[in-house]
Amino acid sequence: MDGQTIKTHPDEATTLWNRQYIKVMLCNFLMFFAFYLLTPLLPLYLDEQFRADKDTIGIVLSGYVVATLIVRPFSGFIVDTFDRKTVLMVCFFLFFICFTGYVGAGTLLMFAIVRTLHGIPFGATTVVNSTVAIDVLPSRRRNEGIGYYGLSNNVAMAIAPSTGIYIYHVTGNFSLLFWLSLLLAFAGFLCSTSVKLPRREPVTGKPRLSLDHFFLSRAWLLALNISFFSLCWGVMSNYVAIYGKERLGITDGTGLFFMMLSAGLVMSRLFGAKGLREGRMTHNALVGVILSFAGYSLFAFLISPLSYYLSALLIGLGNGQMYPAFLNMFIKVARHDQRGTANSSILISWDLGMGLGILAGGVLAEYIGFDAAFRTVALMQGIGTLLFICFTARFFERRKLDEN
Repeated sequence: MDGQTIKTHPDEATTLWNRQYIKVMLCNFLMFFAFYLLTPLLPLYLDEQFRADKDTIGIVLSGYVVATLIVRPFSGFIVDTFDRKTVLMVCFFLFFICFTGYVGAGTLLMFAIVRTLHGIPFGATTVVNSTVAIDVLPSRRRNEGIGYYGLSNNVAMAIAPSTGIYIYHVTGNFSLLFWLSLLLAFAGFLCSTSVKLPRREPVTGKPRLSLDHFFLSRAWLLALNISFFSLCWGVMSNYVAIYGKERLGITDGTGLFFMMLSAGLVMSRLFGAKGLREGRMTHNALVGVILSFAGYSLFAFLISPLSYYLSALLIGLGNGQMYPAFLNMFIKVARHDQRGTANSSILISWDLGMGLGILAGGVLAEYIGFDAAFRTVALMQGIGTLLFICFTARFFERRKLDEN
């Protein structure tokens, strides 16, 4: 099915910040803000509300990642096959409506079910929305535009936890946060209904069924490599609040941690845009993974409030350089009719690592302590960095295609 034809100003075909691109970025921001408003507080909620221990918390919180991993391969196939506007609206509506489940979940089992089911529309919507962003970008500005697009979710993922933590400290009311996330998700859904997409011609000669409909096998080493980095992010983003409270006695400073993380992400995206525009993706990725390794090492081995906050800035700077570079690399090794699959593949890889990180972080914290858990994280980041330097960069250069 074809999408809607956009009536544009003559210059809009070459304008990076066109109206549809801005709408798609706003949709993405609202989706991630609604979701990550709750993320750092859910371990505290499960602890206070249901008296769950740390490994149980890890299992409950990793449930959504399992659901996301299951749905994302099919999301790439669906978004490459059917009308993207319709798919976007349906997925966003289901994402929004799932927030009502948090309000009504009265037992730990019900909460675990709701959290797991929420991963299905979250996983699908992230794939569809990022693919739509590529569609509305002018081809000459695509690399740069993909980098800026990531700002919308990076800023949301960094600011939303700070906002959630602040609201909780002021009100002590988890239900208020659940309702606020519901309203933000609804605003994102309304925004998605106004997006107009260019007409897509049917793809001819494409095999009816193949592995590349569900996962971009040409990018397998890129996928493996980014999973190392997302494992580290999964541990840090989900357990930093409870770690800061138990290990450093920081009860109201986690918001500042995420603000520093946000500052690093924003600065890095802005500084990295020129490199992406010039096609220096491997350079950006290398700078990013080294900065991240420095940040995780500082966090794990120098335990003090100063290193706690400085590590957030370094991790933000690193991930802000690394992730958009990897996303561009995935797209560069895919055919133009595989954009949805390329997007779903990097997200599958990220979620796989993140899910393992959430689960492993809870188990490690329960049995050997947070210190050992975060030292393991620094080690995994170091392994991922060596893998990129020794193998992945050359792997990408051999496999990239000129058509994208």
